[in-house]
Amino acid sequence: MVHSVPNMSSTAVTDDDDFDVRHSSFSAYDPNRLSEDGSPTMLSPWNQSCSPYTKSPWYNFDDDFPKNLPQNGLIGSLVREEGHIYSLAAKNDILYTGSDSKNIRVWKDMKEFSAFKSNSGLVKAIIIAGEKIFTGHQDGKVRVWQVKSKNPNNHKRAGSLPKLIDIFKASIKPSNYVEVKRNRTTLWIKHCDAISCLSMDHSQGLLYSASWDRTFKVWKVDNSKCLESVKAHDDAVNSVVASVDGIVYTGSADGTVKVWKRESNGKTVNHVFVQTLLNQECAVTALAVNKPGSVVYCGSSDGVLNFWEREKKNLTHGGVLKGHKLAVLCLAVAGNLVFSGSADKNIIVWKRDGPVHMCLSILTGHNGPVKCLAVEEDKESSSTGSEKKWVVYSGSLDKSVKIWSVSEMAHNLHQMATMQQNGQVDNSWDSIPSVKY
Repeated sequence: MVHSVPNMSSTAVTDDDDFDVRHSSFSAYDPNRLSEDGSPTMLSPWNQSCSPYTKSPWYNFDDDFPKNLPQNGLIGSLVREEGHIYSLAAKNDILYTGSDSKNIRVWKDMKEFSAFKSNSGLVKAIIIAGEKIFTGHQDGKVRVWQVKSKNPNNHKRAGSLPKLIDIFKASIKPSNYVEVKRNRTTLWIKHCDAISCLSMDHSQGLLYSASWDRTFKVWKVDNSKCLESVKAHDDAVNSVVASVDGIVYTGSADGTVKVWKRESNGKTVNHVFVQTLLNQECAVTALAVNKPGSVVYCGSSDGVLNFWEREKKNLTHGGVLKGHKLAVLCLAVAGNLVFSGSADKNIIVWKRDGPVHMCLSILTGHNGPVKCLAVEEDKESSSTGSEKKWVVYSGSLDKSVKIWSVSEMAHNLHQMATMQQNGQVDNSWDSIPSVKY
């Protein structure tokens, strides 16, 4: 197990704005917080004692590795006793956190910098796009916030997707209504269930929203127009990721991962189904794609990671990574590293070296399921030209956000070649039932 105890004292956070921050704090790692008492996972279907990873060799590491190599460890924790953390977004050392309260918190230098309030609780997704912030909510709405460049701690509500005027115009035509459930219809430009995920194609100015209503929608950021709604899956869409060259990936509680290709004709945008990468019984809970779009990762409710590698225009199944005891709830990719957060409370750091993936380290310390991840390059390492380092933020249902320092040069605690080459997932174990995330 790799974690470090920073030499930092606990400091209270103070602020003079309208939001009560008396319970906000930055604290050093506290080993006493590892207790499972009161953890949300104790009442969760993820907490399966029959997990195939109970006797995993991942938890028997050799302590005799060289001490002079860089290690991955905890920098600090952000704690505010107001709700479970469901979403994160980070850019230029600014961190946004969404929870099941009505507040979106803004953090800078591990202190609360600002906050703004929505009309709906449970902020399930956050995307930063220039001076705009998009938040996806349990009520099926995507809300838009404007950041003032002259006053970056001031966030003003700039509307929602779709806009009220667009709803009014669309409601006039009966052809704009689609059936979503038996004897129930709604406008095609509106989500009728919780937003599960947001993704951004910055080069095209397109925002993608995925929902439990089994669709994903495409929005033009500059005018907030809904360009398209795609009936993508037979169950809740848990993840959507926009990649390079107009490729979009979706993962669903129906157990499938699908590939879509964007085709544009003037102002018209259409996403055409390309292929199904995975079809399994357990839910697909998270997706991530590396920056070049050459590797696709998929996390599932059985704790397994599948990945595919792109060769020319074809995607080939690269293998299976097994390390988590319970469901994989979130994924992030940075450089050659892959981060997987799980209901088992741990974050595994994987390093890709060609076709081989190795477990670089396991980050422990959360007291509940790890629900979301965000990664930024460590500016200090990039400016000094030393080994590549990343700052990793992890949000948990234990109501905390933890900040980690991760180096690509850290000692490999355990090397793991892919379990299967170009094969299918081994479904011989008892699977956790497919659920929405």
